Amino acid sequence: MLTLFHHPMFASCRFVRLAFGEYGEELALIEEKPWTRRKEFLALNPAGTLPILLAEGDVPIVGAAVIAEYLDETRGVLKRDKRLFVEGAMERAEIRRLVEWYLVKAESEVTKHLVRERVLKPDMPQEAGGGSPDSTAIRVARANIRQHMKYTNWLAGTRHWLAGDRLTYADLAAAATLSVLDYLGEIRWEEHAAAREWYTRLKSRPSFRPLLADRVRGLAPVSHYADLDF
Repeated sequence: MLTLFHHPMFASCRFVRLAFGEYGEELALIEEKPWTRRKEFLALNPAGTLPILLAEGDVPIVGAAVIAEYLDETRGVLKRDKRLFVEGAMERAEIRRLVEWYLVKAESEVTKHLVRERVLKPDMPQEAGGGSPDSTAIRVARANIRQHMKYTNWLAGTRHWLAGDRLTYADLAAAATLSVLDYLGEIRWEEHAAAREWYTRLKSRPSFRPLLADRVRGLAPVSHYADLDF
């Protein structure tokens, strides 16, 4: 069994967990608080970022996109119609574009700010950046949610899955990101019917069950978080 160093409220880590879940592979999970900068953790990744996968031979593979490529090359090529990538170069480019959209753009504009202010700061010592939430950062992030939800709604309303006709890494990246925001009660699903229908399909998949069981100490999820029909 491979090991994943992760944080339950990091979208990039959730993305990797979903991908392994779709391929029916179990992961041993080690929850990491990167701000503690443990010596053993930094030995695996001097950048001090998550996720980190300990692959065969305990070789560390760092970063969600890199892990996804590794997973495709070692497992995905054997999955045929269940592969999370596709064969065509242009289709693969679209999948990569959307993975970057959610795990980089949405992360930098929305998710990381809400997670830092609402989840991490209460758990961090003052010297590591903990303290009271920054209301301005929260307000700006919340304003940015609207455009990302509109875009997701458009994708879900014009395609069967976000990148085309098949479930791909694009869907998992989007679902990982939105699941964090949903946990925090930051999404107005009633305003985005197509996105809600798409998310319900993702949420009902076996790979999603471990994410729905995630809990953060001192911060309960929104009441509908684990409901498959919400």
